[in-house]
Amino acid sequence: MTTLEFSYSLNNLSSSLKPFAMKLTRDLDDANDLMQDTMVKAFTNRDKFTEGTNLKAWLYTIMKNTFITNYQKMVRRGTFVDTTDNLHYINSSDIKIENGVFGNLAMDDIYESIDKLDDVFKTPFLMHYRGFKYHEIAEKLQIPIGTVKNRIHIARKQLKEDLMVYKHKN
Repeated sequence: MTTLEFSYSLNNLSSSLKPFAMKLTRDLDDANDLMQDTMVKAFTNRDKFTEGTNLKAWLYTIMKNTFITNYQKMVRRGTFVDTTDNLHYINSSDIKIENGVFGNLAMDDIYESIDKLDDVFKTPFLMHYRGFKYHEIAEKLQIPIGTVKNRIHIARKQLKEDLMVYKHKN
């Protein structure tokens, strides 16, 4: 098989490898990286491919082994070896476990801010929040639909201002 034929075959099979890469990584960017690594390894090792055998299976094997190798490197990078007598292995990762107390505090602040709204804004806002459509709110409150939209907009604006401390800075 010539280099051109091999390259053409790799290109044709790349689309069938994408779902497998997604299954392994569960992330689009990581899947694209894995696809690229697989294709580079396959192309640089084309002399190891035996013509007449299943190229697709060979590519799947390269992808699986590349994924495993990358995963093992990632785990090793986050593992410290304790050199004391006990020889503990400690995985240090960027994963943080929180107990939810901050979420509860935020929700308390949100409810408090909603309670501070004037009833004229709070009622349509809460109805919309609970799933009512604009026209249903308008019928129930016997006000025009434009007024409903305006009051919900004003309520959101006031809540946004009141809860400014929760704005994420990127």
